[in-house]
Amino acid sequence: MTRKSTPYLAIAFVIGFLPAPALLAESHGGGMMHGHGGPGAMHDEVTMPGLRGANASAEESAELALMFRNFRTLSREVENLPNGIRSVTRSSDPEVMDALVSHVVGMIGRVEAKDDPQIIIQSPTLDIFFARAEGIDSEIDVTDDSIVVIQTSEDPELVAALHTHAAEVSDMAERGMQAVHERMMDGHQ
Repeated sequence: MTRKSTPYLAIAFVIGFLPAPALLAESHGGGMMHGHGGPGAMHDEVTMPGLRGANASAEESAELALMFRNFRTLSREVENLPNGIRSVTRSSDPEVMDALVSHVVGMIGRVEAKDDPQIIIQSPTLDIFFARAEGIDSEIDVTDDSIVVIQTSEDPELVAALHTHAAEVSDMAERGMQAVHERMMDGHQ
């Protein structure tokens, strides 16, 4: 992967926004969790236990919770490219924007390292990214009011997954946890 660095991103890496495995999730069996955890676990909008992961830090889970609680502050534009995607994501709330940048930088770094956080509500669309990370080229640009991500691949399956994941993220930015719950109930989790 290639990454376009900005001073903001360099600071994010230095002060530890990249993930450190720490938090163990509630689980029923081992391995990747693509479904509901314990009774009511996915529908607890207060503590949001579904945002925990077997290989995710408490900080990562807290960033996700902040973004989900404040999804109405997010706006997103996605352009599907023949070989990938270009997304522009913003938040009207500076704290949410900081969490967004940290999350995007951290997740792209995790994909690059093939370091799956195994978040309980994580979309199975991400599995191919972690399995074939070397096939994705990523550029990140943080502007004054947005984070722009361009991800491309020569692998048609990765391109299709990039398109699918971009649509899933846009749906979550528009509808919050409701989008996740519906995807899980439809068996796409």
